[in-house]
Amino acid sequence: MDEMDFPTPDVEIESVTPADLKARIDTNEVVTLLDARMESEYDEWKIDGEHVESINVPYFNFLDEEIDDGILEQIPDNQEITVLCAKGGASEFVAGSLKEAGYDVNHLEDGMNGWARIYEAVEVERYDGAGTLLQYQRPSSGCLGYLLHDGDEAAVIDPLRAFTDRYLQDADELGVDLQYAIDTHIHADHISGVRNLAAEGVEGVIPAAAVDRGVTYADDVTVADDGDEFHVGDATIETVSTPGHTSGMTSYLIDGELLATGDGLFVESVARPDLEEGDEGAEDAAKQLYESLQERVLSLPDETLVGGAHVSDSAVPAEDGTYTAPIGQLEEDMAALTMGEDDFVEVILSDMPPRPANYEEIIATNLGQQETSDEEAFELELGPNNCAASQESLAGD
Repeated sequence: MDEMDFPTPDVEIESVTPADLKARIDTNEVVTLLDARMESEYDEWKIDGEHVESINVPYFNFLDEEIDDGILEQIPDNQEITVLCAKGGASEFVAGSLKEAGYDVNHLEDGMNGWARIYEAVEVERYDGAGTLLQYQRPSSGCLGYLLHDGDEAAVIDPLRAFTDRYLQDADELGVDLQYAIDTHIHADHISGVRNLAAEGVEGVIPAAAVDRGVTYADDVTVADDGDEFHVGDATIETVSTPGHTSGMTSYLIDGELLATGDGLFVESVARPDLEEGDEGAEDAAKQLYESLQERVLSLPDETLVGGAHVSDSAVPAEDGTYTAPIGQLEEDMAALTMGEDDFVEVILSDMPPRPANYEEIIATNLGQQETSDEEAFELELGPNNCAASQESLAGD
């Protein structure tokens, strides 16, 4: 049954917006969710939080006129329940069935698709370079991006295609001209917004080392070599080659204060090395990652902030709400950063999570080898990112 086929409940059901649900979770309010999607979808991707209780009861359990007692026993009857599904149709139907059974219930507007459209900008307060640095956060997938603005100029690093209009709107509201749209590498878990922003007159930038993977649009954007610099007002963005996660993985040092590491290093883990060359090439890529971390990243001053392109549920935000941390702190917290090469490679290859969903199609799209509509692109990137080497945090080990 398609979600559009569900009948409208006979009782009025209150809806909760994704933004309101996110605000409740952020303020540590106890939230009880009933996820009505299929078990396989739920296991792959769900809404988590320290004070979130999530229950999976697929919608088909509510299609009979009377709900089975065994199903109702799984659902708390002494607290408010928010029902969710993929797009909002099944959840409203399920919520109606539960309300008729006496439950205090509402449903999530637009479901997980609506959750995937939440995109927040948080200032990196510890950034001490020229201008202001914001970190974009997409809680549904853990995708992170950065907007630097100084004077009347701005640059965005690791933009998402789904939020092309958002970057232009934010620049307009800040009264700045968006000069650059910069990618750290060929992403495997989301569709890049660099080409879409370039079509709007923004200078697109991709790493030179990524071109060899078969990028079809290199002539339409700026290709950045190691050491190249881009200027935003009085701030400088320096290109730093850090291969390992991919052969073209590149970091960008923002005015000497924050290293946007893409998927090379996160605040809770390091990169997985198998998404470009597969299992066969993972060991060599892990060795390359070790060299990049030791020689290009950890050689920077301890107080240099690190900000990755992704974050997992196991990461802990800094006091300013951003997922950033000084290099010195990461070295103290993450044993993988102080290991010898052999031990590092063994740790990185020992517990890699499943590869991101649809990653081959996403890579082909980001290379320009496959045409993908906006709707198809949004559907492709739904779900977790899985770009780190471990499903658990390596910080604190």
